[in-house]
Amino acid sequence: MRAVWLKRFGDPSVLVPGEAPDPVPGPGQVLIDVAYANITFVETQFRATGAGPLRATPPLIPGNGVGGTVGALGDGVDPALLGRQVVTGTGGSGGYAEQAAVPAEGLFAVPDGLALDVAVALLADGRTAVMQLRAAEVGPGDRVLVEAAGGGVGSLLVQLAKAAGATVVAAAGGARKLELARELGADHAFDYRESDWVERIEREVGGVDMVFDGVGGAIGRAAFGLLRPGGRMDSFGLAGGEWSAIPEERAAARGVRLVGADRSPEQLRACTEYAFAEAAAGRLRPVIGQRFPLERAAEAHAAIESRATLGKTLLETGR
Repeated sequence: MRAVWLKRFGDPSVLVPGEAPDPVPGPGQVLIDVAYANITFVETQFRATGAGPLRATPPLIPGNGVGGTVGALGDGVDPALLGRQVVTGTGGSGGYAEQAAVPAEGLFAVPDGLALDVAVALLADGRTAVMQLRAAEVGPGDRVLVEAAGGGVGSLLVQLAKAAGATVVAAAGGARKLELARELGADHAFDYRESDWVERIEREVGGVDMVFDGVGGAIGRAAFGLLRPGGRMDSFGLAGGEWSAIPEERAAARGVRLVGADRSPEQLRACTEYAFAEAAAGRLRPVIGQRFPLERAAEAHAAIESRATLGKTLLETGR
């Protein structure tokens, strides 16, 4: 089968198209004929330095989230799964390929009315956005700041927070991302590449009740300063290269609560299925901003790292 190999850690050029043995599903596994693989920012960090939750050494086939059709079954698997459209995680590697053997228990059937590529785009980002929103207990009247509002998770948080009745303040880098945030329902939009973005929010919006910190670093720490007493902050990403690392005692001194999502397997499944259901009903739209053929995975990584992408980036196998 065709695949993309990570030969060593480094810049995007270390992602090299090649061949790999066809995987064979073992007991309790299915073989997926992959149509789409999603790319997360965490995968670009792993490719560059090996950082992240996946403890593996090249050479390997990277990629986690995939979607396609069940093409073969291992022993002990329900025969009804054969031919079903599904999405799933691979466990952290093996996703940038035409086929993947994965545990049947981790599959998500694609609901009626939901396109396969949309389901793949929601697999990681959808459940993350839903989990963060629930942990934050966002409701009517809240002023909610969403960082990286033009990205995969941020664009979904804008929609979910707006649907919950909040006033949404979007922060992103560049006019295209700010325009997208407004299209998705943001009430205010600010470019955090401008030196006075915090002062502009204070002047035009005032303080906020909730910060969804998907960037970290200096951006996250600046956003923390916008919180009003009684506010909450959820730091779940480090697109800026480092965590915001707000000390608990500093938050407590300001009357601010640091929150985090429950990431139990039960919650992950429930939040994924909720995101799928909302999208199938037309109430949630993942933005698939760019698509690349499988062989151009290196270009996809480079585009993400350049901050030029909107929403989600998918690889397509052509199957």
